[in-house]
Amino acid sequence: MLEALRGIVGNKGLITDPTEMEPWITDWRQRRRGRALAVVQPASTQEVSAVVALCAAEGQPVFPVGGNTGLCFGAVPESDRQDRPGVVLSLRRMNRIRATDRATGIATVDAGVVLGDLHNAAIEAGRQFPLHLGSEGSAQIGGLISTNAGGTGVVRYGPMRDLVAGLEVVLADGRVLTDLAALRKDNTGYMLRHLFIGAEGTLGIITGAALRLHPQTPNTAHAWVSVISPAAAVALFAALQDRAGSYIQAFELVSAPQFELVRRHAERARFPFPEIPAWSVLIELGSEDATTALPAILEEVVGAALERGEVRDAVVATSEQQASEFWHIRHSVSEANKKEGIGIVLDIAVRSSDVAPFIAAAAAVAAERYPQAVSQVVCHLGDGNVHVILMFQRDFWATLPDEDPFALEVERAIHDVAARFGGTFSAEHGVGRKLTEELERLADPLRYELMTKVKALFDPQNLMNPGVLLAPKAA
Repeated sequence: MLEALRGIVGNKGLITDPTEMEPWITDWRQRRRGRALAVVQPASTQEVSAVVALCAAEGQPVFPVGGNTGLCFGAVPESDRQDRPGVVLSLRRMNRIRATDRATGIATVDAGVVLGDLHNAAIEAGRQFPLHLGSEGSAQIGGLISTNAGGTGVVRYGPMRDLVAGLEVVLADGRVLTDLAALRKDNTGYMLRHLFIGAEGTLGIITGAALRLHPQTPNTAHAWVSVISPAAAVALFAALQDRAGSYIQAFELVSAPQFELVRRHAERARFPFPEIPAWSVLIELGSEDATTALPAILEEVVGAALERGEVRDAVVATSEQQASEFWHIRHSVSEANKKEGIGIVLDIAVRSSDVAPFIAAAAAVAAERYPQAVSQVVCHLGDGNVHVILMFQRDFWATLPDEDPFALEVERAIHDVAARFGGTFSAEHGVGRKLTEELERLADPLRYELMTKVKALFDPQNLMNPGVLLAPKAA
């Protein structure tokens, strides 16, 4: 098997040394470790096709990995057969920007392109790719599509699903499905590419994508607002929609305990207030029109909220440097949490109007059942995505006889709160291996049944990232 793989990708594309493989088989927070026969790094779609066809013939599972920044263990290789450990498939050598079309607003790229590199290519073409998140220096396009990533700009531009105009996918038998025309209108039946967005590599390997670019918004305004409560933040969001709905690019709500960890662990974290507010809202407005007075709009809306008593204080950025400092703090959250302890990160989505009562209900459950944890909130309020994070110290975590069942118990407690509000337990992080039981428990039974049938149709041998998304017995 190894020699056959070497014949396809060459020595440069094959890693078999256990020490060199270690970063590829362990999740980035060092909480879960898998095993694999090798790490395979093809340099083209044709090589991916040959590798997958070989694995199908040999019955070897294929575990795709992007930037390995996920939180649900979806990139950790775990096979249920000792004699078939499978291969980790990395597309980092496939990092080419194939083409940019300024008029149509399409960038066609390899799946291994790093998000930050796509940002730079879009700027060179006079456009922007509006997906922004903390791991953009390492996250790869294929992984972002496979998990339907979100980020801070969803309120205006939508998640990854809304930014994908076409895909190139290697199916489980090695055949290549090509859909890169990126036509704005195409009414020729089932839009199959949507099956692969959010499928977490369980139906095939995404090797290329046509992505929607947007006009640049050189005119921006940024504010850090201290609000009295999450309900006040929702009211501020509604007021801002009335005045500047099409300009809102980000609207983030963060609790003080979360930003305290950023102050403690992140480098270059300069806060605009002497004391971190109990509830902070970070706002970004953007316009293609340089004459639009965005700072004045922010001052008007926030000033009215200040008069109503919903806002305690606010700072509107007066320079690009200050705005960059705001968002550096926001994007330092994950790294700060990793350094602090063991965080159970919940990825809830409810309607924006339900954000405040959900946060209150979740906080009550957390305080009653898990007093050992500090509860934190990071909320993409504009799209209703609420990350409740229960932070446990490592000393407490070390006393647990079995970590995984305890973590699942914590997750279930908050997921049940989300279900009461008609919400979902997975908004942008995916399901991975961590939440397969929760998907089976909480999904509509008919929807779950249809998902298992789709999996069986595209991957009858269950070799594409087995154990991810669907529980093993259902796949």
